[in-house]
Amino acid sequence: MSLLVVGSIALDSVRTPFGQTADALGGSAVFFSVAGAVLHRVQVVGVIGSDYPKAELERLAKMGCGIDLAGVSQVAGESFRWKGKYSYDLQNRETLDTRLGVFADFHPKIPDAFRAARYVFLGNIDPELQLGVLDQVRAPKLVACDTMNYWIHSKRDVLLELLRHIDILMVNDAEARELSGDWNIYRAARWVLAHGPKKVVIKQGEHGALLAENASVFKVPGYPLEEVFDPTGAGDAFAGGFLAHLARTDDVSEANLRRAMVYGAVMGSFAVEAFGVQRFERVTVQDVEGRARAFHALVWFDLTTAAP
Repeated sequence: MSLLVVGSIALDSVRTPFGQTADALGGSAVFFSVAGAVLHRVQVVGVIGSDYPKAELERLAKMGCGIDLAGVSQVAGESFRWKGKYSYDLQNRETLDTRLGVFADFHPKIPDAFRAARYVFLGNIDPELQLGVLDQVRAPKLVACDTMNYWIHSKRDVLLELLRHIDILMVNDAEARELSGDWNIYRAARWVLAHGPKKVVIKQGEHGALLAENASVFKVPGYPLEEVFDPTGAGDAFAGGFLAHLARTDDVSEANLRRAMVYGAVMGSFAVEAFGVQRFERVTVQDVEGRARAFHALVWFDLTTAAP
């Protein structure tokens, strides 16, 4: 089943206590597609400037199951650039510079060949643009989207309208609290469900992620890592693993959504083990399945007890 992502394509400059990188390939569409392509082919819609290292992007597109860049347009001007630094615990991030460049005028145009996509991820862009994408795709089986605090405050009414047209909202815990106005993450999830989406995924960084539906809640833990270098893009990598698993199995049952949560967590754990998308250049399907089995071992226990 076809898998489409619409989002940002950026050049990131990141500094953490463990190193730094400059003008590395980044953005929601890049992290999503590089992670997702390990499991399933991904179609990408985005925009880059004339200064973007397109050859490097094309090299990444050959990895795994492949990334279709037919929806990526290159226009005159500077590419979207973001610069930030992280604290020692990697939980707090400070944005040092943001230059939208050509991304400021981005209006997604979905190629005809992509409009039949069955699984769609709307990366963190203006909710008006996200609604515009939904007007262009024909009959997706499942639509998931991300958002951020900026849109929650500046375009709340449009965002609430968007929620009525999607299946899954994927946000971090701070965004869920901002959107709902409730500090309790479980009540925040219920608030989101009451406003349209059938499901909500709340990403909680090193503490894992939560999947909430009207009748159930499922929690996947963070994977225990000894080396963490850069958390940038981990949430989009999570989304890439989650949606790619659903697309490759074409199964949106409750049991498979829980498996998708594990594959999302697996991809998020790989993302933080190197700067940018570097780690995914060495990740194989066998690596992914091995870490998924490790997740199973991490949480499995036998509730039965011997008779007294």
